Amino acid sequence: GRVKRVNPFRGRWRIVSTDAWDEIDDLGPAQITFGPQQTGELSLCAISASVDYRVGTRAGTPIVEFSWEGDDDGHPASGRGWARPDRRGLVGRFFTHQGDEAAFVAKRFPAE
Repeated sequence: GRVKRVNPFRGRWRIVSTDAWDEIDDLGPAQITFGPQQTGELSLCAISASVDYRVGTRAGTPIVEFSWEGDDDGHPASGRGWARPDRRGLVGRFFTHQGDEAAFVAKRFPAE
């Protein structure tokens, strides 16, 4: 049968910092969620978006790559990003289509 792999990214992650923006909690706590069926949600600065993600490996390290589509302060917006595990939690890069990019650090939300 098909081996069910554990998804190390599954769950809610609190985006704690970026190298591009200081004020990231415009819509409540900045966060990215990796949920079931490779879907999730993103809230960062004035962006509220749905996420489509895939889990893979690079150089033996788990990596999650995602695209996002939604709203940025009332305007349609989309982009992509990636993240990998790190001693700080997750580290990665976030890209807005034809726009800004930022490195980010995220920590797992406490279990609810």
